[in-house]
Amino acid sequence: MHGPGASHASMALPEGLHDALVAAYEVPPRAYHSMTHIASLLQLFDEVAAGAGWHQPREVHLAILFHDAVYDARRDDNEARSADLAAASIVHWLPDAGIDVPRVVELIRLTAAHGRHTASDFGQDAAGDDTRRFLDCDMAILGADADTFDAYDRGIASEYRHVPRWLYALNRRRFLKGLLARERIFLDDGFHARFDAAARHNLRRAITVKR
Repeated sequence: MHGPGASHASMALPEGLHDALVAAYEVPPRAYHSMTHIASLLQLFDEVAAGAGWHQPREVHLAILFHDAVYDARRDDNEARSADLAAASIVHWLPDAGIDVPRVVELIRLTAAHGRHTASDFGQDAAGDDTRRFLDCDMAILGADADTFDAYDRGIASEYRHVPRWLYALNRRRFLKGLLARERIFLDDGFHARFDAAARHNLRRAITVKR
């Protein structure tokens, strides 16, 4: 069967793997890092597939599906744990599919450093293009319409409700200001052209408007 958000560009997943993924994204209940977030990324995945294309589409697709599978806002190793789950799941459910498991693991682990990567961190080749576009898919929410961005911002705040409000606001503002100060928010030229202006507008609003 096809996985969450399946489309012409997505690979078929065994039913058991599909069900395990859906279950993973329900624990704990999430306000933002949910299957809805994954569906949004898969839409962008398909748009890239229909345009510039992916060098390793199956690996990128699996990295998208698994990159937030383990998510606990109280921990700082979610990406590593998600990558480990992806590796174990691929070995179990797709042992003969020829998936480049280390590549899936690499992509997922790179999401731990959102906001710190530069375009030149990755090679000027097809693999580097995949990496830049994969990471930008996950950051594209910054360049969404104002209502969607605000819902995302509220969702993140809800997931961190265990943190004192003043401390969360301080750290969130610092993170958003850091993004706004970057010369490039998006690593891929296509994503930069499409999302940069809207992202900077949203970030300025989020920084200046008391929430």
